[in-house]
Amino acid sequence: QTKFDSFRKPDVHLHFSRDRKSKSFQFSPNIMSSKTDSKNKGTFQPDSDVHITIDDQMKINKFANFNAKVEDLKEELKVRQNELKNLEEAGDEIELMDEDTIPFLIGEVFVSHDLPRTQELLAEAKEKKKQEIENIQKLSKDIQDKMGDLKAHLYGRFGSNIYLENDE
Repeated sequence: QTKFDSFRKPDVHLHFSRDRKSKSFQFSPNIMSSKTDSKNKGTFQPDSDVHITIDDQMKINKFANFNAKVEDLKEELKVRQNELKNLEEAGDEIELMDEDTIPFLIGEVFVSHDLPRTQELLAEAKEKKKQEIENIQKLSKDIQDKMGDLKAHLYGRFGSNIYLENDE
C-alpha cells in the first residue's frame, strides 16, 4: 500500500491509500490535537476509516447522474406545463372570437381554419402535451425510485460520512 499526504493544514492530515488487489481507495483522516482540544465539541473524531471501492464510487456517480437527470426533467416539466397552460388559454380565447377563420401555428407556419377545426386541433395539441407531461413525470418517478435504492445502499455503507440530500 502506498500512502499519499494529499492535503495538509497545521492540525489536519488526510491520507489516501490504494489497495492494488481490491482496486479500491481508502480515505483516512487523522486529526492531531492537544489534550485540551480533544474534549472540544467541534473536534472531528472519525469512528473508522472510510473505505471506498470502485463499485461504491460507481454507485455514487450513478446517483449523481440520476440527480442531474431529475433536475433536468423538473425543468422540462415546467416548460411542458407552461405550454399546456398556453394551449388551454388559447382554447378559451378562440371561443370568444367572431372571426370566420382562425390562424393556427403548425410547425413554423400559421394555417387558417374555421372555429370547429381550430378547436379540434387545440384539443389534439393539449392531449399530446398532457401525454408528454405524464411521460416526464413517470420517467422522473422511475429515476427517483432508483435513487432511493442507491441512497439506502450508500447510507447503509457509509452512514453519516456521505451526504446525498438536495439543498432545496
